[in-house]
Amino acid sequence: MVSEQGGNQSVERAAAVLNAFTLGQPALRVSDIAARLDLGVSTTSRLLATLESAGLVRRDPVSQLYELGHAVLTMAGVALNNDPIYRQARPVAQRLAWELGLAANVSVRRGAELFYLLNVEGQLAQKSFSLMGQRNPLHATAMGKCLLLGVPPAARADLLGDRMERFTAHTLTDRDQLDADLSRCAERGYATEVEELALGRACIAAPVRDQTGEVVASLSISGALSAIALDEREQRLGQVIVEAADSVSVGLGYLGPVHTPPAYSSGRESRRGTR
Repeated sequence: MVSEQGGNQSVERAAAVLNAFTLGQPALRVSDIAARLDLGVSTTSRLLATLESAGLVRRDPVSQLYELGHAVLTMAGVALNNDPIYRQARPVAQRLAWELGLAANVSVRRGAELFYLLNVEGQLAQKSFSLMGQRNPLHATAMGKCLLLGVPPAARADLLGDRMERFTAHTLTDRDQLDADLSRCAERGYATEVEELALGRACIAAPVRDQTGEVVASLSISGALSAIALDEREQRLGQVIVEAADSVSVGLGYLGPVHTPPAYSSGRESRRGTR
């Protein structure tokens, strides 16, 4: 009988093998995985054979490279369809992508990163890959800034660390500047990001709250600078994204005080409390 310690080690190694596959390297050789995990080639081969028999990895018959198997998609589908945020946000994101032609995204916070729960591409933002399951930094994204509103100011420094990574010349790496940006986000109800993570890209996002009023997710629309045109229509897109995020929040049970963001007061009330 395999000991508990030995069994745990096998599970940990199998999980490490699966986590070795990334968007940047979706197909790997046995030797690549062995070197990455500091395991012997024979041990790695046995792990891959077990995972292959379970459908969690597959070996390409031509290249002989390993990649994740279809069983991973089945499990991901079960996890997504069991997630209340995903279920509430999916039709809202689909409508945004269809009407605006831009990308609509939903993310949640996982530690010091945002985790893409949903990604729908409009006709102006079509990609050949999905962002679901990918991660990005909190401080350099509009969605991340919204998620940071759910973190007490005193805890943000510990969460983000001493140095925030710079991705472009526009990335906010100064703590005071980021706090000021978050204050603006809280006041107007949405956050913006213009080339802070990647050049030529922009995004506008709003926080999503649950029945307790806590920020549990963020909803955004994003695209190329020319497609989203934030410099010309930030006010209008701000209204759109806040109302869309509010509808998801209400679906999650949020019944907070009515709040009309001052930046675009239009007589239409949006169900949202302090942001």
